[in-house]
Amino acid sequence: MNEKANESSWFPLIVVACASFIIVLDSFFMNVSISRIVVDLNADVSTIQMIVSFCTLITAALILFSTKLQDIVGKKKLFVIGAALFGIGIFAAVLSSSVTMFFVGWAAIKGVAAALMLPAIVSIISGIYSGRKRTIALATLGVMAGLADILAPLLGGLITTFFSWRYTFAFELIFILFILVMQNKIPDFKPTESKSDLDIIGAILSGICLLLLVLGILTLTKDFATSIIEIILGLIVLAIFIWFELKRKRSGKVPLLDVELFRDKNLRIGTSIKLLYNIVISGTFFVLVLFFQTVLQLNPFDTGLASLPFVMALFIFSLTTPKLIGKLNHKTLMAIGCIISIVGCLILSYQFKLNVNMLDLIPGQFLLGTGIGFMMALAADVALFDVPAEGQNNASGIITTGETLGSSLGTAIIGIILILGVMGGISTAIDTYAPDYSGDEQFHQEVYDHFQKLDTIDGHDSVVVNTADIIIQNAMASVMVALAIVLGVILILTLRIKNINIKKQ
Repeated sequence: MNEKANESSWFPLIVVACASFIIVLDSFFMNVSISRIVVDLNADVSTIQMIVSFCTLITAALILFSTKLQDIVGKKKLFVIGAALFGIGIFAAVLSSSVTMFFVGWAAIKGVAAALMLPAIVSIISGIYSGRKRTIALATLGVMAGLADILAPLLGGLITTFFSWRYTFAFELIFILFILVMQNKIPDFKPTESKSDLDIIGAILSGICLLLLVLGILTLTKDFATSIIEIILGLIVLAIFIWFELKRKRSGKVPLLDVELFRDKNLRIGTSIKLLYNIVISGTFFVLVLFFQTVLQLNPFDTGLASLPFVMALFIFSLTTPKLIGKLNHKTLMAIGCIISIVGCLILSYQFKLNVNMLDLIPGQFLLGTGIGFMMALAADVALFDVPAEGQNNASGIITTGETLGSSLGTAIIGIILILGVMGGISTAIDTYAPDYSGDEQFHQEVYDHFQKLDTIDGHDSVVVNTADIIIQNAMASVMVALAIVLGVILILTLRIKNINIKKQ
């Protein structure tokens, strides 16, 4: 069957976009449900967090292997298998009566399923649509992710609060059923390689490399020294993997990853941009949720409402940006987005205070989300623009790996910056309100420990309130400046994009 035969139909896009939607939705549902899962399964927070980390590790370690399987099994078939496994894993999680059963279903089975689906989503889109339609289709994936960002905190918080966390995950099964029923709307893609072409050694090396890198990233805030060792080892294995893949290709064998694709400037830049803006997205959500729930004492549902300016802007501009193609090119639109987001970060950098009015946070959140929406809509299209048809599957794996690493990096790096901001804020606060203890390290540590455990400052005297206010302002300002720096790096990369002009089709 000719893969371009269905280019006039948007049904394939709808089906794969549903997969993108539930993968994002699932991660947010998990964040909302952790406290209830802990109680229901008689577990503890660290165990559930370990399960979340393990799921990320499985997905990241298998992405490149999954990308190559598309060439051997067929991208549609692999996508459908992944969707079916996703449903099985979620169903097992819903029925879980123990932590072990939840781990097997939500982390192990669903982690493998996500690894099978994620690269296939992008490669199916790039295999069906071209030109302006591909730009719109890839942007739609960002729109669906943005929609999930909006719905998950509200819907997940509502269902978890008034019913059960199990119903939040069961909600995802509706979309899995839709995908399986509508799979015939996706054209068949014939396998281009045989089982004998499978690069087992490359698969093992890539798995170990990504496992070490993601594990190191996830544990940065817990054991910094060990994390650095893991990241260094991961980079060493990465170098060995690249050498092995180049050697394999030059000997006439099929590599797991065609490393020579990285000669494509736009693929390198587009993937780097997706990695970096995922750092910004995950870092932003992390600090917003932390501020709303621990400082302002909002419940999950109200937290969702409070973060709506950010996610609504992200959603709206992911949807509308492709319509501007033709009037402005990709480079110009993404550069404008970077500048808008940087302005949003700088506005927010001085607004997080104990007595903040929620209305004061709307402009900054909206601008930050607006700029990221521009990038979400166009970054994948930039990355894939010059990649030949035979390299689309490999390129989709590269892009998806960048996204996964970015999401993992975001919380870890921003978490470290937040801690450093708290420590800096403590020094400033003590110098201001308790100068006699400025050089007392033990006192500094006691304040830090107290601040970590402090749920509310209601009833405390003005010194405690003012001290907490300075600490919060310093920590949140540090995070926003750091995010602005990351966005500045994205802006520099954007200016190096080879101009793309897509004609209307």
